[in-house]
Amino acid sequence: MTTTSAIPTLRLERRCWAAGEQVVVGIDEVGRGAWAGPVTVAAVVPGDVHLRGVRDSKQLTRPERERAAAAVRTWARAVGVGHATHDECDAFGMTEALRLAAARALAEIAAWGFEPDRIVLDGKHDYLGLGARVTTVIKGDTSVLSVAAASCVAKVARDAIMRDEAEHFPPYGFESNVGYPAPVHRCALAAYGPSAIHRRSWVFMEQLCWRGLPPPPGRLFA
Repeated sequence: MTTTSAIPTLRLERRCWAAGEQVVVGIDEVGRGAWAGPVTVAAVVPGDVHLRGVRDSKQLTRPERERAAAAVRTWARAVGVGHATHDECDAFGMTEALRLAAARALAEIAAWGFEPDRIVLDGKHDYLGLGARVTTVIKGDTSVLSVAAASCVAKVARDAIMRDEAEHFPPYGFESNVGYPAPVHRCALAAYGPSAIHRRSWVFMEQLCWRGLPPPPGRLFA
């Protein structure tokens, strides 16, 4: 059976605008469940007309996501992207790392002169800590266009980082799994242990018992 995915709209944003909240920002994250690399947050100040082709990034193929992210950057009034590194994820924990990445994304849109009146955040947990300005929406990336746009921008930005890292850490297959625990990634961890960009405080590290094979020549491992 073929199912039709929901099309995100500007309904929520338009309600906010009608209520006098001129600057609405959609926020979404990617990389929360990865074992390596950064967590990434995107913030999007949407345009006032509908944008076709944008969905939750998980519902799109890589070429579709990349086209969507490029279209968002043309359509949006402002776009910001922030990252928290693997070291910051370890040092501060995921909630604080998300807050840090979001603050960096919001700083980018602030540099364009946009101070949010309303922030629409995907999910049910407000990790931003910005009080009444934040509205959380469960599955917001499937229903709210600015949040769906943020999901595409964040995913494309983080994937690009991890594909660049794949050149330095070839056994882990980061070019395809972008740091998530896919079979090739798990096998490489069993053989070589963690790389320099793995999150050392994650629970998988407690369960890891690698054979201690030497790394490939010329590559940097922790």
